[in-house]
Amino acid sequence: MSDPRPERDDGDLADLVREKARAQGFDAVGIASADVLAPEVAERLDTFLALGRHGDMGWLEDKADRRRDPKALWPEARTVIMLGLNYGPEEDPLAVLAKRDRAAISVYARHRDYHDVIKGRLKTLAGQIVARAGGDVKVFVDTAPVMEKPLAAAAGLGWQGKHTNLVSRELGSWLFLGAIFTTVALPPDDAEIDHCGSCRRCLDICPTDAFPAPYQLDARRCISYLTIEHAGPIPRDLRPLMGNRIYGCDDCLAVCPWNKFAAATAEMKLVARPDLVEPPLAELVRLDDAAFRARFSGSPIKRIGRNRFVRNVLVAIGNSGDAALARAAEPLLADDDAIVRATAAWAISRLLPRGQVAALWALHASAETNPIPCQEWEAVRFDHEL
Repeated sequence: MSDPRPERDDGDLADLVREKARAQGFDAVGIASADVLAPEVAERLDTFLALGRHGDMGWLEDKADRRRDPKALWPEARTVIMLGLNYGPEEDPLAVLAKRDRAAISVYARHRDYHDVIKGRLKTLAGQIVARAGGDVKVFVDTAPVMEKPLAAAAGLGWQGKHTNLVSRELGSWLFLGAIFTTVALPPDDAEIDHCGSCRRCLDICPTDAFPAPYQLDARRCISYLTIEHAGPIPRDLRPLMGNRIYGCDDCLAVCPWNKFAAATAEMKLVARPDLVEPPLAELVRLDDAAFRARFSGSPIKRIGRNRFVRNVLVAIGNSGDAALARAAEPLLADDDAIVRATAAWAISRLLPRGQVAALWALHASAETNPIPCQEWEAVRFDHEL
């Protein structure tokens, strides 16, 4: 998107950007130079990748060169405009964790896909910048190698807390980010400083100890990574720690003291759908592919697919302590997907006594069609001394 007309007064244009951004519904807006990222940002990324903490997310490594520096992604860029949209929940997102027969779905995924909500507004705002000042623009919403959180901190929207997520003094932890790169030079805002102090609530609450140290994350232990990005079987030692979290995890975000200044989102497309607030596990585990697609149409949950989703639900069923849920999981012992079958075997083995487990395994472990994967069967046999 471009226009040849000359740039106007930089200060007036920056004020116009803020005015138009607010009119588009953005709750935060800040401006940074395209070359603002300090060398230590790239160093942290390189260390994260070198230690393998990105897990299965090969795309982080594949495009690391462009992620390190906005100008490597687009050399002509002179300014980055960072936008934030509040998605704060109306209720305590951790309350559902005590309801073990219900599913905990991350706040951000309980309505429309935020990419769809934000991208159109970014394009509108970018068009207004071109109409006013000319130049070229590009918009990004978490779909390109852009370091959104360091750029947002540099633009004054907040700071990266000890959990590595962005924290805002005005909006707390609940902020979607989008970026507009432009060839137009604008005066940058002051960067935000770190206000975490000695607090470590976000580190201490993590169920899986995914933070090796403050400001460091090992994604391979993060429940958000395990339930969304990880395609294989969830490691057996981490399954019991996941509770009923079936898509994402809000623990480290929800306990941040800066949330005392947060407000519930005013964007109706981000307000939680009733059917995605504490849905019953017994209902979700029965979804076939067609039902899954219908239920999660327009939701970010749809992108992980039915099999991975049901895998997550089965882990939650295994952690429920409710033997009645074993009946809901039993049909999945013959599912077409091997990982689903394996996870169903694990879940049922956690809920039923030894004799009933042995009887089920006799039926399913050596089935000619859709057998329980050998490695899972052997692990269950070991757990139960069958």
